[in-house]
Amino acid sequence: MTAVSPSLATGEELHCRALAAEWELRWQAVETAEMTDPRYVANGADRCARCKDALMAALAPVAAAESATVVLGVNTDDLGDFRPGQAAAAAAGARFPLVEAGLTKSDVRALSRRLGLRTWNRPAGACLASRLPYGTPVTAPTLRAVDAAESGLRALGLREFRVRHHGAIARVEVAERELALVWSRRAEVVAAVKAAGYEIVSLDLEGFRSGSLNRLLRSTPPASGSATVRAGDLPAR
Repeated sequence: MTAVSPSLATGEELHCRALAAEWELRWQAVETAEMTDPRYVANGADRCARCKDALMAALAPVAAAESATVVLGVNTDDLGDFRPGQAAAAAAGARFPLVEAGLTKSDVRALSRRLGLRTWNRPAGACLASRLPYGTPVTAPTLRAVDAAESGLRALGLREFRVRHHGAIARVEVAERELALVWSRRAEVVAAVKAAGYEIVSLDLEGFRSGSLNRLLRSTPPASGSATVRAGDLPAR
């Protein structure tokens, strides 16, 4: 199942639909309502938990009707960052098979390649709301701007990158190996991002870092109840 909301990047739903058809899996899209939750829109440190609340509210009834369990693609590498959504999902009954199997992201890619899956080296993705600094309200127009900017950069051939939203400023993070491409096509990069509505385009010289905005939380205690799942918190199976 694929959760569909304004935070889903363009093309992801179609990609999931095509992949399910290719692998002969039953598939359906389900709309989630996190944008109706003021706590999610406020974009506090517990935003991901509120997102998973909405996800599980949508998926749990479907799973119950099938006598099934909701499983998510969390791997052991995801346990080291601040991920309150994992705790919320686990509390609602979701399981993380890749974590239970002790698989890292590299393990998953290696096994996928061995199995001949064309997704083995697909760049990691995250919801569009993760591009907004905590405290910046999550709105549909802002998500659309981020999505448009990233779609424009993807059309230029970039693979691993993020467009971080800072009001009128777009801070572009790209993998180190793609910095040369960005510099050689900087005029096109600027044009693509400005076409999405940003006034200033900056290139982050630290490069792409998953969860880079979480660094801002180091000096601010996480919201109450925003725990992160650890491997030892999961049930032994």
